[in-house]
Amino acid sequence: MPKITYVAHDGVETVVDVAQDDTVMRGAVLNGIKGIVAQCGGGASCGTCHVYVDPENTKPLSQMHQVEDELLYFTACERKENSRLSCQIPVTEEQDGLVVHMPEKQL
Repeated sequence: MPKITYVAHDGVETVVDVAQDDTVMRGAVLNGIKGIVAQCGGGASCGTCHVYVDPENTKPLSQMHQVEDELLYFTACERKENSRLSCQIPVTEEQDGLVVHMPEKQL
């Protein structure tokens, strides 16, 4: 199972096994990771699963779709070049070792 590292805004890291074909958001929710609210449950309609992909990332990520791109302009914290909605990042073996950072707040 791929391991995903979630880094809270205060720097605390939590590494969890996330099933393939789940999303980074679902992995957080199923493992009680604080900092990912996921109000819409992964429907790409709320922006409360905003994360910053680690700047050193070399893992291939799915292409950002227009809906995700637009939602990222309305998140509670600043959109950056490495911003993604974690509900839109499917987990595969290639994402093993992916690191995502949570923003200060989601709402």
